[in-house]
Amino acid sequence: MTTATERLYYADSRLLEFTARVVERADEGRRVYLDRTAFYPTSGGQPHDLGALGGIRVHDVVDEGDRIAHLLATPLEADGEVHGVVDAARRLDHMQQHTGQHLVSAVLHDLYGWATVSVHFGAETNTVDVDAPPTEVTAERLAAAERRGNALVAEDRIVSVSFEHAGAVEGLRKAAAREGVLRVVTIEGVDRSACGGTHVRALGEVGAVLLRKSEKVKQGTRVEFLCGLRAVARARRDFESLSQTAQALAVGLDEVPSAVAALAEQARESDRRRRAVEAEAAAGKARALYDAVPPDASGVRRALERRTVQPGDVKDAGEAMRAFALAYAMLPRAVLVGVVAAEGAATASVLVAASEDSGTDAGLALREALAPIGARGGGSPRLAQGAVPADERLTAVLVRLGVMTE
Repeated sequence: MTTATERLYYADSRLLEFTARVVERADEGRRVYLDRTAFYPTSGGQPHDLGALGGIRVHDVVDEGDRIAHLLATPLEADGEVHGVVDAARRLDHMQQHTGQHLVSAVLHDLYGWATVSVHFGAETNTVDVDAPPTEVTAERLAAAERRGNALVAEDRIVSVSFEHAGAVEGLRKAAAREGVLRVVTIEGVDRSACGGTHVRALGEVGAVLLRKSEKVKQGTRVEFLCGLRAVARARRDFESLSQTAQALAVGLDEVPSAVAALAEQARESDRRRRAVEAEAAAGKARALYDAVPPDASGVRRALERRTVQPGDVKDAGEAMRAFALAYAMLPRAVLVGVVAAEGAATASVLVAASEDSGTDAGLALREALAPIGARGGGSPRLAQGAVPADERLTAVLVRLGVMTE
């Protein structure tokens, strides 16, 4: 019969040093079981503690139901009593994040009626998923919730732990699914939740509460938050990034948003002008090619344009070919087949553009040309595109499109 581990952190989350008796060693002494422990195992979304046991580094703590396993970097050879030390900085961080999550969830529920569906504690940041659509979770509402949370921290509300029977417990923010005795964490006048995690003794120890952003998830909206020293560190990094941006733009910190907006508009205007110039150039080149191509028996000027580029230039070359093809198809009774490929590439992009009076459906023509080689492509009657192996099969496709002879 195995001995259950007494969980010292249940009664005192501030306990960082303890003495316990080794009751079992496994994995050649690298997996140790104690009669009691202050090490918190990964549970309820909260990560495990780190520290040392008998002077040996503890790199993982595993909840096995009644027992807790301590996974060590090297074997623990001694039996009897052993001294444990919990990493203080990591424990404080976890207490700040976990109590902060209770506070954030309570405030979001109190202000807006949003219930927390799930929680995730990460190494860098944390999230709560709430049952509200993204349209409701606005930046203004998150800012108001953040102010409320920090105001409660400033009031230094007491955080207490009690053990209550599930059948008699009252006032929980979320009903507990467990039966028997529950460990209830209460933030005075703010929240009551069944929870086995480590928590601070008063909200003042949570420090800053920072709500950063939100995003749509399957079950509602995910809200990112940080608390305590982690929030301060994140705010410092944000400030340094903003300061570097302000320095690069030669403006004050408060002027960065308007300066960036002005630069973005300048970039958009520059891009519009560039595209206009490229379109004009493409039209000129298309006209020159059109004039150089004799019409076929039906009066259609059917042309082939091939471009081979460096691998990193394929995207730009594809956009340029598209503009050129559309310009060509603006001319009377015109069909252009464009091929773009990177040097040494196994495939090439084939594009077909056809004027409305050409009698050619670009999408249909390309699909029919690709079908014999099992390739796919498609588009509209005016413009279509597909991918073709860059070998003799490409030549066969161009022959079927009428721009090459066998």
